[in-house]
This record gives sequence, C-alpha cells and structure tokens, in this order.
Amino acid sequence: MEDNKKQPKTMIRVKNLRKEYRLEDDTVVALKRINLEIKQGEICCIFGTSGSGKSTLLNQLAGLEKPTFGDVFIRGVPITRLSERELAAFRQKHIGFVFQSYNLLPFMTATENVAMPLMFRGESKRKRIKKAVAILKKVGLGNRLKHYPRQMSGGQQQRVGIARAFVAKPDVVFADEPTGNLDSKTTVEVMDMIKAFARRFNQTIVLVTHDPEMAQYADRIITLVDGRIVKETINNNEGEQHEQAI
Repeated sequence: MEDNKKQPKTMIRVKNLRKEYRLEDDTVVALKRINLEIKQGEICCIFGTSGSGKSTLLNQLAGLEKPTFGDVFIRGVPITRLSERELAAFRQKHIGFVFQSYNLLPFMTATENVAMPLMFRGESKRKRIKKAVAILKKVGLGNRLKHYPRQMSGGQQQRVGIARAFVAKPDVVFADEPTGNLDSKTTVEVMDMIKAFARRFNQTIVLVTHDPEMAQYADRIITLVDGRIVKETINNNEGEQHEQAI
C-alpha cells in the first residue's frame, strides 16, 4: 500500500557552500563544502562549539554574507545571487530573526518594536498595532504593551523579540543563540514559545546554539566541526535520537 502522506517541501537548500576570509597574507576557510536541505515546518539546529562555523553558516543562510563559492536557495530562490536591494525585500517578506541580544529599538515601545516588520510590508498603522498587540498578549506581555526595552527584564525583552520575529508569519525564522542571556526557567519558556509558534504556522526554524539542552528542541541537529558537517541527528517525538551517516 502506497504512503499517501504528503512530503514537506524543501524550504532551504545549500549547495557546495564554501566561505573563506582573507586575513593579512593568510586565507581562513570558515565553511568547507556544505550541502544541506531543511524542510518546511522543520526545526533544525546548527550545533557546534565556538569557532565551528555555525554563526558563519547562519549568516550565509540568512543572506547576511555572500559565500566564496556555492549557493543558498530559500523557497527555490537563489538568495546568494540577489542584489542587496532584492535581498532586503526578500528578507522582509519571508524571514524573521530572534537574536541573543534582543536587538530591540530602545526608543520604541514593545508594541512599536513588534509592529515594525509589518510597516515594511505596507500594512496600515491600525492593522500593524492590532496584530502587534494580539501577539504580545500571546507571549504574556499584555501588560507591557507601552513599556520600553529599558523597563523590561531580559526575558520580557526576548518575548518581544519572539513576537517581532513571528508577527508577520515569515516562512523561516533564524534564532541565533536566543536564550544565551537568559536563566534556565526563562530559557524553557522562550523555547516553548518558539516551538509552539513554529508548529502552529508550519514555519521553518533554524536554531544556532552551542548548548546541547537547547538542541533537544530541534527535529534535526546538524553538528559542525571546523566548518564541516560531521553528524546529523534526528530527534523523534519520543525523545529518542538517531544518527545519520554523512
């Protein structure tokens, strides 16, 4: 009997990716021939120690840096070949970010920070505010709508960051060490929120971390060592792991 279950689409595809940096008279190779596919709705963790290349890979996937060789495709679009203007427009439409340092604008309230991505999409101020308020309430900040970042704790600021990343329902959210500045209790709360939003909207999450406990939230863990993928681990629903050969 055939399996009629629809297979998820490939959201991100990386082909023969290499990144080099010139350092005086030397060449540092940060990424070496990376090939990778990430499916729609998948929570994928890029895992590695400091210097492994995980942050460089994130920058390539998000189009923040150009590779030396190779290509990155998101939704089938070769983002590595886009102009800066085209890339900015693509990110505004399809990509969200959650940062370790929150990256909130200090002169904007929580509501204004969250509403900002919708402004780039041309939505009216009334709609932007309505959506921002709704998602802030979902992350438990209904009583902090008019607070500025300096008036909120680290955990509250990261909740604002999560709301901002998800308010426009982007296809992909990149989470760069999103709990690095948080205590263990807040870390669990924040990761549960990220995972819940991703499941609800069938979004792809690329989580970058050096923390093994954080990696357990992912469906798949890609381990980097010295700029190479050395291991892929699948997390199933029962908490068991299965390694795949590279």
